[in-house]
Amino acid sequence: MGIDTSAPNLHGKIALVAGATRGAGRGIAVQLGAAGATVYVTGRTTRERQSEYQRSETIEETAELVTAAGGTGIAVPTDHLVPEQVRALAERIDNEQGGLDVLVNDVWGGEKLFTFDKTVWEGDLDNGLRLLRLGVETHAVTSHFLLPLLVRRPGGLVIEMTDGTLAYNREHYRNSFFYDLVKNSVLRMAFALAHELKPHGGTAVALTPGWMRSEMMLETFGVTEDTWRDALTTEPHFGISESTAYVGRAVAALAGDADVARWNGESLSSGQLAREYGFTDLDGSQPDCWRYMVEVQEAGKPADVTGYR
Repeated sequence: MGIDTSAPNLHGKIALVAGATRGAGRGIAVQLGAAGATVYVTGRTTRERQSEYQRSETIEETAELVTAAGGTGIAVPTDHLVPEQVRALAERIDNEQGGLDVLVNDVWGGEKLFTFDKTVWEGDLDNGLRLLRLGVETHAVTSHFLLPLLVRRPGGLVIEMTDGTLAYNREHYRNSFFYDLVKNSVLRMAFALAHELKPHGGTAVALTPGWMRSEMMLETFGVTEDTWRDALTTEPHFGISESTAYVGRAVAALAGDADVARWNGESLSSGQLAREYGFTDLDGSQPDCWRYMVEVQEAGKPADVTGYR
């Protein structure tokens, strides 16, 4: 994953990354650990039981990576669609830590549930409704049970993970009816939570990575994190992509900002926060994917990341 030597000091901070089995959730958990935080990581895939994804990544692995990075990783198998499991998670964190400083709502699990550019009447209705439950209901359930722990401590931070900034999604159709609905609902959830947390000294933001090199994305292009540039022969615009550590460093920077309330209710991106806080991706660059997509890729220009990373 790579460790950022300029990471903020989060020793003594308690974080929960809901949906940390792989992808952004894993990258975020590890970078919070690199900053010294105690990080609870949840998901449905364990070494004993797989989710319907049928993939090899587990929450135990994520917890071990958090600890190896310098933090304390604690894996708690949790299905965030089951309120009693989330209630038990909250009770465990309460009993063990007495509160919560950072909640990252990253539960997703929907990659296999939508088809690009299929209309709502052409797509599979059951899959679409399942996508809504996984991408929206899980976040609401998690906030219901975990926010009572977070509001005990002034400066509590909630990060709602989504795909696309408010400005970008306002002008762009995002893949399919249900995908579009889920990702924009998460943006609104952050706005609503900001309103509810403000009187308690808390902050809520929405955060999006750019074109992220998740495990599944790397497999799609037949490359690894070390060889990802080989994919540029197939998709030259992949040059703007970023590692999962990049958005993880964005979360760590927010968690370590004493003035994080200035962002309350805002829609943020990893590239935007890199310029604000000065962190970089693993290769020392600062990819700004959303600006690149509008100004280069969607403008029909040749792939050229000069000035964008």
